[in-house]
Amino acid sequence: MKTKFKIYQSILCIFVLSLLTNKIHATGVSGMIVLHTIATINDSIDNKIKKDSIIIADIDKDFKKARELEAPVDTALLSSKSDSVLNTPIKASKRWIPDSNKSLWMAMVLPGAGQIYNRKYWKLPIIYGGFVGCAYALTWNTKMYNDYSQAYQDIMSDNPNNDSYKDFIPSYVDIESNKEYYQNTFKNAKDIYRRQRDLSIFAFIGVYLLSVIDAYVDAELSDFDISKDLSLKLEPTLFNDVLRNRPQGVGLQCNIKF
Repeated sequence: MKTKFKIYQSILCIFVLSLLTNKIHATGVSGMIVLHTIATINDSIDNKIKKDSIIIADIDKDFKKARELEAPVDTALLSSKSDSVLNTPIKASKRWIPDSNKSLWMAMVLPGAGQIYNRKYWKLPIIYGGFVGCAYALTWNTKMYNDYSQAYQDIMSDNPNNDSYKDFIPSYVDIESNKEYYQNTFKNAKDIYRRQRDLSIFAFIGVYLLSVIDAYVDAELSDFDISKDLSLKLEPTLFNDVLRNRPQGVGLQCNIKF
């Protein structure tokens, strides 16, 4: 009997232990399920709160924009800003007005310097081109005058060694038979080139004087007021008699505005 009782007691203990083990396992599983459910609820609550906060922030922004649009416009401030912009002085470019006396002296000392001082640079090629042309004409005419002058002296002399005139006459021409003709020819050529040489000198001086006069006149007229109201008007008019104070005749009246 004792042996059977021990067996039953052992079976009972095993049964109780198995029940307790199953209960503990079930409790652990249910606890995990509960914890997972609670965490899911918390996450959904947090997401809901975040979404609500974002929606509230957007509503606040829209409300602020609406208040800004509905705010009254400060017309006084806008008018003061526009008046300040309109009343801002515009810096006009300063007009260059040269001194005529200074321009005159500069042109006399150095040709073309007056035009540079007056800022009329386009006149420099004309002035220096005139000087170059006169210098070339002077050099050429001087050379030809010297050559024909020496040839005329040689043909007029009786020395046979002085024969530079033969450079101007072909070798097959009989000079002795027409010596007087060639003497007159060389004399005329000498006089022509001498005249052209002198004219070249006067032309050189003329270009120099023109450059000086141009510089002075250009500087003097730089501040001359040329109004846009330049007009000539012809219209009929009545000529009054001063003594009788009545019209004397009809005529044309000329009005000039400058």
